Amino acid sequence: MQMTKQLDPQRKEYLKRDFGQGFPKDIGLIVLDAAWGKFETVLEIQPRHSQQDGFVHAGVLATMADHTMGYAAYTVAPLNGRILTIEYKINYLRPAKGKQLYCLGQVVKPGKSVIPCRAEIFSRDQDRESMLCAVALGTMTSVPEEKLS
Repeated sequence: MQMTKQLDPQRKEYLKRDFGQGFPKDIGLIVLDAAWGKFETVLEIQPRHSQQDGFVHAGVLATMADHTMGYAAYTVAPLNGRILTIEYKINYLRPAKGKQLYCLGQVVKPGKSVIPCRAEIFSRDQDRESMLCAVALGTMTSVPEEKLS
């Protein structure tokens, strides 16, 4: 799906700064790019991201998908809106390994308060070969900031 609206440059910079907080920051998620209805993130794979067989832990991929979809939703939400996840589902297609994870989060259909999104996560090796390892669908909601206190 191609989005035709433009993301205000100030909003883009705000979202890129706002993204790096809490648990997502702790595991090393980094914003690559943002556009209206779209958010891209990367993660340099470290030994701490592994599970018992040496692959990236499913929880890392789930966090990456959820947070990236959430910020894709932020790109279409009202300025005073904060995004919360209502639900999401993830399918793991193959074990994630390599040097880096890349996630593309996209808004499926912008709504006033409910924003369905999808994400694809690719693992990349040192040659930048990409392998699709997970896909997710999520439903986000935009809540006015004053209602969260």
